[in-house]
Amino acid sequence: MRQRFAIILNLLFCASALASELVYTPVNPSFGGSPFNGANLLNSAQATNKHQDPNAASSSSYFNQTPLQQFNDNLERSVLSQLSSAATSGIIAGGKLVPGSVQTGNFNITISDLGGGLLQITTTDKVSGASTSFQVNSQ
Repeated sequence: MRQRFAIILNLLFCASALASELVYTPVNPSFGGSPFNGANLLNSAQATNKHQDPNAASSSSYFNQTPLQQFNDNLERSVLSQLSSAATSGIIAGGKLVPGSVQTGNFNITISDLGGGLLQITTTDKVSGASTSFQVNSQ
């Protein structure tokens, strides 16, 4: 009996000597993990994602169009490019932007001199009233 008690006692002491603290190490970089795990986690998530946005345009939608639809899209891009060039020619003189205003069919483009060589360009959509602006250095 004493011998069994000694064996059980030794096993308990040995088991507690081998135990150590558990330390949590995060994997996700958003929660303190290694930043090198980010790409792997993103690729894994995208590979397992089965959901599709019904409103998103397919990346291969251009190739699913008929030749007539493709030609029409190319023609529309060409016309928009020429309109953009025409609008730009009205606000650029001698290779530099000139303060003033240019109106196209759908947009108002206003260039304001902020002083110190800074110009602010504001584009306003005539239909929706939405506008966007940015600043550039004119020097």
